Amino acid sequence: MYAFELTRAKTVADAAAALAKSGGKALAGGQSLVGAMKLRLAQPGTLVDLSGIAELKGIRKDGDAVVVGAMTRHAEMAESSVVKSAIPALAGLAQGIGDRQVRNMGTVGGSIANNDPAADWPAAVLGLNATVVTNKRRIAGDDFFKGMYETALAGDEVIIAISFPVPKKAAYVKFPNPASRFALVGVFVAQTAAGVRVAVTGAAPSAFRSKPLEDALAKSFTADAAKAVKIDAKGLNADLHGSPEYRAHLVAVLASRAVTAAG
Repeated sequence: MYAFELTRAKTVADAAAALAKSGGKALAGGQSLVGAMKLRLAQPGTLVDLSGIAELKGIRKDGDAVVVGAMTRHAEMAESSVVKSAIPALAGLAQGIGDRQVRNMGTVGGSIANNDPAADWPAAVLGLNATVVTNKRRIAGDDFFKGMYETALAGDEVIIAISFPVPKKAAYVKFPNPASRFALVGVFVAQTAAGVRVAVTGAAPSAFRSKPLEDALAKSFTADAAKAVKIDAKGLNADLHGSPEYRAHLVAVLASRAVTAAG
């Protein structure tokens, strides 16, 4: 690990100012960033610790949405009665992340800001078109993820909360890597007031929506309709865990299982 300075922010304004001045990185749960630093894959000169900022924590129901503070831990999402009641798919997603230590340390905001290609939360943000609330603006889920480890966030922008609209039905199903529990492929399916949304993670350099699946499920919200869709393998990931064609096959299979799980 390279040398770095640690700044503990007390307010969001303090954190934004420190990031603007140093050009460093915000430290949320640290489950991805610290690991990358240990492997010398990341070299931020300054880390701005967000753990002491109270306004970044908590889960609440706000009208037709569940608002989740950026520093809310995965374990808190999995156990929240508010989440289980309003959007149980999010509780199930959180319960399937990593192991107990990762769930107790990792945060929702940290995960989406990092935008790992195989992370689970980006699929939920896209699947529900959640709104990412920062210290500067509100960003629609459809506009947030830009590419591998790339988001719409500016260097001094801090995620305050994520607002997840409550869907009619939703479910998330993934094929996990047996070691890391990251998604080899993960599919979030939601029936919303605006129509059906299907978001995929793990299959490409960044999470994305599948229009062929959305169109098929808009006509017939059934497992058979999802399974019948042929997913184009072009542009999908190829690695030791699976070929693009294998991932394309998994997308349709997991979408069908998500539809069944959504009821």
